[in-house]
Amino acid sequence: MIHFRFFRRDGVFYGFEEKGHAGFAESGDDIVCSAVSAMTMLIINAVEVTYASEVDYKIDETTTDITVKCPGALPDHEQDEKKRFAVGGLIEAYFLQLNDMLEDYYDYLDVNVVDE
Repeated sequence: MIHFRFFRRDGVFYGFEEKGHAGFAESGDDIVCSAVSAMTMLIINAVEVTYASEVDYKIDETTTDITVKCPGALPDHEQDEKKRFAVGGLIEAYFLQLNDMLEDYYDYLDVNVVDE
């Protein structure tokens, strides 16, 4: 099971943490793992390249656990309101997409929010 913790401050999503493996199928055939990996990299690349905003991420090469934090979603870090909205909205969209996936893959995903 992949465990997600999304980080939210004052209602704004600004990061997430993923731990574990889906276990839906064997490596190379695990569509849940593939979907999560693709969406995670989309978030990192979109924030960093498309929105030119800071993204701090760590990937454990052994476990594939990942932590992503995007301070540009927070008002105390980014003054450009449109950029803050875009970055925070992208992370929230990931949260919502994972919750939609729970309908079919509840045995493989666990999604939670940490309010700070």
